[in-house]
Order: sequence, then structure tokens, then C-alpha cells
Amino acid sequence: MSSFTKAFSPALREIRFLFSQSGPASAGTREFVLARYNSIKQHNPDLPVLIREAEGTPARAFARFERGVERHVELEGLAAKDVESKVSQLLVSSA
Repeated sequence: MSSFTKAFSPALREIRFLFSQSGPASAGTREFVLARYNSIKQHNPDLPVLIREAEGTPARAFARFERGVERHVELEGLAAKDVESKVSQLLVSSA
């Protein structure tokens, strides 16, 4: 939880969440976004955090870093606490 209550690395340029707005496999991702979006934006006001909902889309998170490096993690079927752990790992993967 504490990893989302501080500013992220300046190397991080963008975070994107893709998931289904009603699919049960995306429930943990939806719950995570609802719980953490405000905290992420509060501590990183200039960081673009994009939310893309589309029916049938598998839950994933993408992070774009400096020099065009992009990484992603699959979040399909995970509980909100597991989504938080995976996203935390993704966001520190630039180091």
C-alpha cells in the first residue's frame, strides 16, 4: 500500500490500465483502480494515468519509461491486493 503514497521515479512517463468494465476476471483491477487512482494522482499530478475499459479486454497494466521502454503485467483474475503487488513490481522495473 505504501508504494502508492509517494512519488514514482521520474523515469516513469505513463501508466495505462486496460480491463473489462463488467467482466468478473477484471474485478480485482477495477477495485484497485477505484481504491488507488486518487492516491496515485495526488502524489504524481503530472503523470498520465490512463484507464481503458472495453468489454472482453483482458486486465493488464502498462508502464512507459524514458527512452521509449514499455513493460506490462497481466492482471486477469487477480484480487485487488495481488493487482497492487503486480503493479508495484511493474513500476519499479525501470531501475
